[in-house]
Amino acid sequence: MYSLKEIAKRFYGRISFTFILVMIESGLDVLFPLFIGWAVNDLISGEFTGLIMLGVLGVCALLIGAARRFYDTRIYSGIYQTISPEMVEEGKSANLSVSKISARCGLLTELVEFFEQSMPGIVFAIIGVVGILIVIGSLNIYVFFTCLALLGLMIITYWLTGSAQYKYHGHYNHILEQRVDVLNLSDKKAVSQHFRDLMRWNIKLSDMETMNFSIIWLGVIALFVSPPLLAIQTSESAPEVGTLLSLLIYIFDYSEKVVLLPFYIQQLIRLQEISNRMSMDTAMSAKTTN
Repeated sequence: MYSLKEIAKRFYGRISFTFILVMIESGLDVLFPLFIGWAVNDLISGEFTGLIMLGVLGVCALLIGAARRFYDTRIYSGIYQTISPEMVEEGKSANLSVSKISARCGLLTELVEFFEQSMPGIVFAIIGVVGILIVIGSLNIYVFFTCLALLGLMIITYWLTGSAQYKYHGHYNHILEQRVDVLNLSDKKAVSQHFRDLMRWNIKLSDMETMNFSIIWLGVIALFVSPPLLAIQTSESAPEVGTLLSLLIYIFDYSEKVVLLPFYIQQLIRLQEISNRMSMDTAMSAKTTN
């Protein structure tokens, strides 16, 4: 079986190590705005402790990030080299067409690349969102609830549209699997129809994503406007310049991560459809063998 879950279980040791590095890197990333605020407050007071701490944090993040990227490339290249030939052999055993096997080699690439390219982004976004909410909650509880409302809006939006996106990805992948067979035809109309059908589902996916993106951005706009006012109006005394700067940076950083999360959600929906599609063929192959 070729799914995100099965790949993670099979190569657990290799993937878990890079996952730990990503978590450390994400945790360091969350601290940057806070350290920037401390550095500003110290500089205003004529001190340099905060600035030194910011520099040390930057060096640590650099070393962890570089080590993780060196490791990622080699680990996931090895995983792909291991499972790709296996998938081709299973496809042949299941009497799949060359078109399907070729398409699924490309789809399998997406599954492996998810761990290398998208998983770090997801971990960064999730840890970033949770970490930023904790820090913002400690700085101003009213701003915290405003940020929480934006997260709730994003979750509701994708909960309502997730099943439709899964169906659209299914139609798209079904047509994609037929590409090699269609391209071998001499019928120009069939080839043109193949690409028209492919783009029809691509447009449907794009339209839905645009709608979801627009809804979330309305919440982001509200988040940009309200928290700075709340932070000033609800503080018993005027906040320090560095503290207010940290809060503003956290708001922008939080908004960026919440906007990125839908991209990963849509990717997970697509990869779930791919995993189910491959698992179905594996099950059929096993029945045929028996």
